[in-house]
Amino acid sequence: MLRTTTRSLFRPQFIRGLATAPSIPETQKAIIFYENNGPLEYKDIPVPKPKPNEILVNVKYSGVCHTDLHAWKGDWPLPTKLPLVGGHEGAGVVVAVGDQVKNFKVGDLAGIKWLNGSCMSCEYCENSFEPNCPHADLSGYTHDGSFQQYATADAVQAAKIPQGTDLAGVAPILCAGITVYKALKTAELRAGQWVAISGAGGGLGSLAVQYAKAMGYRVLGIDAGEKESLARELGCEAFVDFKTSPDLVEEIIEKTKGGPHGVINVSVSDAAISQSTQFVRSCGKVVLVGLPPSAVCKSEVFTHVIKSIQIRGSYVGNRADSREAIEFFTRGAVKSPIKVVGLSELPEVYELMEQGKILGRYVVDTSK
Repeated sequence: MLRTTTRSLFRPQFIRGLATAPSIPETQKAIIFYENNGPLEYKDIPVPKPKPNEILVNVKYSGVCHTDLHAWKGDWPLPTKLPLVGGHEGAGVVVAVGDQVKNFKVGDLAGIKWLNGSCMSCEYCENSFEPNCPHADLSGYTHDGSFQQYATADAVQAAKIPQGTDLAGVAPILCAGITVYKALKTAELRAGQWVAISGAGGGLGSLAVQYAKAMGYRVLGIDAGEKESLARELGCEAFVDFKTSPDLVEEIIEKTKGGPHGVINVSVSDAAISQSTQFVRSCGKVVLVGLPPSAVCKSEVFTHVIKSIQIRGSYVGNRADSREAIEFFTRGAVKSPIKVVGLSELPEVYELMEQGKILGRYVVDTSK
C-alpha cells in the first residue's frame, strides 16, 4: 500500500484576484467520459480556473466510490453533467484560492467531497442539512470531480485536512467515511448496543465497522464469507455469511440475542435491505445508505408496527460531520483498507465494482 505525507513549500502570490502558487500547468491528465456508459478516456484536458469562492486543489489521490459507477452509467434519476470528470474523494494541496476565500491558503491540504457546494441560505442549509440543499453542487456528478490532477471546490464545503496526514489513506474518508459516520449518528445508538453492517467487507462497510467500534458499539458484519477475515480484523464481534447461512434472519437474531438495535445498509442488494427490517430488534432503527437503482425497501406493516421499528434514510454528512469523521482518522481510530492504483487504471476498477469484487477501497494516484 502506498503511503505519502505532503508538506507544501508554496508561498502565495496574488495574480488576477487569486492567491496562487507558481507552476500551475495549462493542461492535466484526467479520466473523462462524454456520454453515459461511453468510453472512459485517459487524456489531457485543461486545468480548471477557480471562481472567486473556490479553491484549486492539486489532487494527489482520489478514492473510487460505487457512486462513481452510477454517475458513469447514468442510472440514477438525477442526470449528470456531460462531459464529466468523476470522483469525489480527492485529497491534495491547495494551489490557488479565489479572492473571496478566507478559510484556505495556498499550501493547505484540502479534501474534495461529494457535496462540492450549497447555497447556504435555504432552510436546509440554515439548519445544517447542507447535503439536502435543492441547489447542491455535487463533485463528480454535476461538477467535475477528483479523477483529474487539478480540481475546483467551493471553499465553504471543502474539507480541511491537517498537515502531515496520509493523503492516500484519508481520501476514502471524504465520502465513504463521512457517509457511514453520519449513518451511525442517524441510528442514535448507545455504547454497548448491537449494530449490524450489511456489506461489512466493502468500501463503505469496512469503514462503518471501524467507526462503529470506535463509537463503542458491538458490531455484527454481514457479507460473503471470503470477506469475514477482514471484517473481523476491523472490529466485527460476530459475522454472518449471507451466501451460506441457512436462515440469515434467525442467525442474526440469535447472535445478537434479540436482533441488532440498529442496522446500517451499505450493500446494494434489494433483498438485504428488506431483510434488515425483519431481523432488527424491536424499537430498533434501519438506516438506508446504499442506493441500488429502483430499489424498494419492503417492511411488513403488522410487524413494523408491533415491533415499533423505524426506517431512516441517511445521506452524506454536513461540515461538522466531515470534520468529526476526519478526526477519527487522523487520531488513528479508523484506517482505510486501500489498494492504490494509477489513475489510468480506473476503467479496470470500474469493472471490478460491477463484478462485486472490491475488498476495501481502491484509491487512484493521479500522477500515474
